[in-house]
Amino acid sequence: MRDVSDELRLLVFDCDSTLSAIEGVDELARVRGPELFGRVEAMTHAAMDGKIPVESVFGQRLEIIRPSKQDVAAVGQRYIDEIEPTVEALLPKLRDTGWTPVILSGGFRQAIAPLATHLGIKLIEAVDLIFDAEGNYCDYDREYPTTRSGGKPEVIAALRQELSPTRIVMVGDGVSDLETQGMVDLFVGYGGYVKRAKVQADASRFITRLDELELILG
Repeated sequence: MRDVSDELRLLVFDCDSTLSAIEGVDELARVRGPELFGRVEAMTHAAMDGKIPVESVFGQRLEIIRPSKQDVAAVGQRYIDEIEPTVEALLPKLRDTGWTPVILSGGFRQAIAPLATHLGIKLIEAVDLIFDAEGNYCDYDREYPTTRSGGKPEVIAALRQELSPTRIVMVGDGVSDLETQGMVDLFVGYGGYVKRAKVQADASRFITRLDELELILG
C-alpha cells in the first residue's frame, strides 16, 4: 500500500444508474401508476440525455409525484437492493490506495443516504426533500445546484475549494455528470445500465463495470 497520508483524492460517483441500477425519481413515480410513471421516466431520460435542461423538469416531476416520506424510504431500500454488482468489493481496494468516495447526485439525499451508509460513504451531495410533520411532501431545496443544468460543476468547484484535494475523478452516466469534465482531473463515463450516446462519445474514459476503475486509477 502506498503512503497517501498527505493526499486527499476524491472519487465522486453519480448515484442513479451508476451506483445503483434504478433512477430514484422514476421509482417514486412507479407507485403512482403506469401512466404517471411513463411521463416521469420520459422526462428523466430527456434530461439525462441532454435533450432538455434539468431545471425544466426537476420541480415538475416532484409536483406530479408528491412523494411521501414513506415512499422515499422504500426507494432508499431499492437503491441497496439494486446496487451495482462490483462496487462493494471495489471501494475497500480504492480506499486502501488513498481514494475517498463521494456521492454527487441530482437525486434526493433522504433516499440516497441508506445506500451511502451501506457503502461507508460519508459525504453525500444531493437534494433535500421537505416534508410536513405527517411525512407528506411539501417542497425541495430549490437552491441546491444539482436541481439545474451546470449544477454538478458548481459542487465540484466548492469541494475543490473546501477540501483542497490533490485529484478529483468523477464517474457517472448522464450529461449532467459529463458537464464536470472540465472541472475534474478525469471524467469516466459509465454505461453499465444506460449507454448515453453523448457521454460515451465525449467522456475521457468509458466503462460498463465499476470495478474497471481499479485499473484506471492504478
